[in-house]
Amino acid sequence: MSRFQVVSGKGGTGKTTVAAALALALATEGKRTLLVEVEGRQGIAQLFETESLPYEERKIAVAPGGGEVFALAIDPELALLDYLQMFYKLGGAGRALKKLGAIDFATTIAPGLRDVLLTGKACEAVRRKDKSGRFVYDHVVMDAPPTGRVTRFLNVNDEVAGLAKIGPIHHQAQAVMRVLKSPQTAVHLVTLLEEMPVQETADGIAELRAAGLPVGRIIVNLVRPQLLDDDSLALVRGEGRIARTAVAKSLAGAGLGGARKGGNAERLVDPLLAQAAEYAERHALEHAQRAVLADLGLPLGELPLLAGGMDLAGLYRLAADLRKQDTDPRKQDAV
Repeated sequence: MSRFQVVSGKGGTGKTTVAAALALALATEGKRTLLVEVEGRQGIAQLFETESLPYEERKIAVAPGGGEVFALAIDPELALLDYLQMFYKLGGAGRALKKLGAIDFATTIAPGLRDVLLTGKACEAVRRKDKSGRFVYDHVVMDAPPTGRVTRFLNVNDEVAGLAKIGPIHHQAQAVMRVLKSPQTAVHLVTLLEEMPVQETADGIAELRAAGLPVGRIIVNLVRPQLLDDDSLALVRGEGRIARTAVAKSLAGAGLGGARKGGNAERLVDPLLAQAAEYAERHALEHAQRAVLADLGLPLGELPLLAGGMDLAGLYRLAADLRKQDTDPRKQDAV
């Protein structure tokens, strides 16, 4: 199983929620996971109903079975200070540079450097070992930038090509790419059963593969339950005759008024059938998008739309769903 799990997706698909649920799912049987945020939105803190995350690794949750989830919101400026101290032993001089604004200047004029710092900090956590030689974290999960930017974000070798041909930054970028392009890493894409997110997912997979980055699985989020069986859908689509009187009687039996002509139940038949037709159209669209995703040749997983909205209990439920589907991206899920 990949130790570094990167989660991306089109904006609005719930990639941060999926990343958080995946971190919980992986922290089973006493394992430790680190959930990393790189966009500065503090989305992880909101999901876990805690205060804003500082630039330090902090335990935010305990998973079933005693596993632990830690979180880190990476600050590019503070990450740069870490690297300056690591490579140049600047000490107090580094803090002085921050006060002068030199660090902000450096990460602004050289955006590629910012990506090296963000990915480098996450990859350092992947490689880190304790004194006994064991990995500090069993898994690191990154809430990455959206699909349209994730390939460029992860392909830091290209980003630093114009910044440094040799030296610490160049060597750091190479070390990062050795992790990102190895079996240790899997990039998962979150989507909805809608045309635009599915198309962006397909484009993102093509870009990742072209860059030699390992693609993991597709996770379909916010999946609605099926309310009508196949026979009912066929009737709604006009493949049979709907007995309006029988529908009215069923409504009356549910306490929605008498079945007599002009009664409450009869007046509800047309709006009900119109709503059923809309549902059938939506169901057909989702079925078509599932077929498109299946043709991409990657494992598929699904997470349900939670009727009560997303809260901490819902996050644990999604984590349980992911565990049931098997969190190894190299195995085919039963959808």
